[in-house]
Amino acid sequence: MDNRLQMLTTWVRQFPGFGSADALPVSGDASFRRYFRVWKADIDGSDVPFIVMDSPPEQEDCGPFIRIARHWHRAGITVPKIFEADPVRGFLLLEDFGDQLMLRQLNPETASTLYRSALDELVLIQQLPASPDYPMPAYDTAMLNREMALFRDWLLEGYLGLVLSNTEQSMLDTTFALLRESALAQPQVTVHRDYHSRNLLVREQSSRLGVIDFQDAVTGPVTYDVVSLLKDCYIQWPDKQICEWLETFREQTLKAGLHRADSDTFRQWFELMGMQRHLKAAGIFARLAMRDDKPRYLGDIPRTVSYLLAASKRQPALRHFYDWLTMVAVPRIENLIGPVPGQEHLPL
Repeated sequence: MDNRLQMLTTWVRQFPGFGSADALPVSGDASFRRYFRVWKADIDGSDVPFIVMDSPPEQEDCGPFIRIARHWHRAGITVPKIFEADPVRGFLLLEDFGDQLMLRQLNPETASTLYRSALDELVLIQQLPASPDYPMPAYDTAMLNREMALFRDWLLEGYLGLVLSNTEQSMLDTTFALLRESALAQPQVTVHRDYHSRNLLVREQSSRLGVIDFQDAVTGPVTYDVVSLLKDCYIQWPDKQICEWLETFREQTLKAGLHRADSDTFRQWFELMGMQRHLKAAGIFARLAMRDDKPRYLGDIPRTVSYLLAASKRQPALRHFYDWLTMVAVPRIENLIGPVPGQEHLPL
């Protein structure tokens, strides 16, 4: 047993009903956080499950998680309730939403119901006022730039080993500028920032999905989270289906007063926001493999880059980026990682 697990187990056992609790691993994620399940002896003799988060304070500040979770929970969002917290040591005792990730439950028969539930919850999140004790950061120019730079630094130059010419650097700068200005021009709402099928849980005896991994929430573009959901880096759907779900969401958020965009405008926002998101994600997947020794994320790069291909192909202003991606980056990705899917490979 590692030292932090010993500390965490001792911490949990101090609370009534947890005196003999053993912390069993549930999962880790792309960060340094770890999750464990413990059981509390109930008065009727049954064992009630809880989740314990281990968030090493020198690597992961759990303060934002605590403040956002409490604010969102009070507002009725389906985030786990916090029962106990020790932010100094980075330990949290949380409500257990189970293990059924939305991703594992998705198939052509369940997709419509699950995505409708996810979109309904997202509309509620976007309408949330700022927490009085935690003014969320803005998804500003600096943050957008840092994220897109991950694509160049970690995927292109890092993992793929490309040496970019001045012309290629300039082309990327122009592409990033167009995406950044589109994002900043959108109406601003509460943004989860990682709202996808691995951060939504199908709960027993509830039609509402559980929402997790929200600690990086910001105030940002109205289409950011719906891009994360519908152009998911872990599962891909036909463009026709994505458009139908997107229009449903546009109508919901229009009715909620979050924007005044027509279908074409909202779709353009969505397309360009998706490119910014997927540049960031592809870079993060490469960084996870190179820096954090998590090579399993490399397999998600081809799917993520396929979204970049499809979106840039539809944008005349990004024709140079599309051509370069097709001729330079994609062959290198396919050589080192695996085939980049086209629309013909998407599930029906």
